Amino acid sequence: MLVAAAVCPCPPLLVPEVAGGAAPEMDAARAACYDAVGVLAAARPDQLYVIGPAEQPGRGPHPQGARGSFAGFGVPLEVSLGKGEPAKRELPPSLTVGAWLLERTDWTGCPVEGLGIGEPLARSRCVETGRELAAAADRVALLVMGDGSNCRTLKAPGYFDDRAAAFDAQAARALGTADTTALLSLDEELAYELKAAGRSSWGRTVLRHAYAPAVVWKPAPAPPRKDAQRPCAGRRDRRSPRGRTAAREAA
Repeated sequence: MLVAAAVCPCPPLLVPEVAGGAAPEMDAARAACYDAVGVLAAARPDQLYVIGPAEQPGRGPHPQGARGSFAGFGVPLEVSLGKGEPAKRELPPSLTVGAWLLERTDWTGCPVEGLGIGEPLARSRCVETGRELAAAADRVALLVMGDGSNCRTLKAPGYFDDRAAAFDAQAARALGTADTTALLSLDEELAYELKAAGRSSWGRTVLRHAYAPAVVWKPAPAPPRKDAQRPCAGRRDRRSPRGRTAAREAA
């Protein structure tokens, strides 16, 4: 059963080492993300899933202990998705940011696993997978990573698109009020055109269970790739076969 969910942005700029001189500009968002993870910990889940958008190589399940790196953004920083043996695959950027948040908040509340998903994904598939994950343990929590459009300005990675502001406003209202009907009504094709790397992740939170997610989200483009603490619950910030099946089928 789903007992808690938090929706956070996933630009690598959240990480001070990546943001560099711009790090102070993200202080408020970073603190809010720490608080959101604290909400998850306070729910005392038996299993935490970190869900985020991913390109094809990073889609599917990522076990506890999987590593992620910010080397692609010019920073020799590596993080681990909970404690465990390194996995064969590296975490995609969104899950790497999620793993970083868990490390910074000293997550020890329960086992954690990751799930990388593709954009766009049909609404029905989003809901189906979310329900399967929620049934994977007695008390399941979701840390959902995702961003809005990348087309808000002429300098944005997706250039300017006059539809972006309205899409982001609709998404923010739906997430902020836990309006599952509005969340499902987000246009999947438009989200893809606007490079909104969050719609499919957000759709995983649409379940039969009523809850109020902790939402920390605003449009935030990721920096271009370069070629070459707070306590948790008690200190702030198992999966069943059904959960394994849901993770395998989600990509």
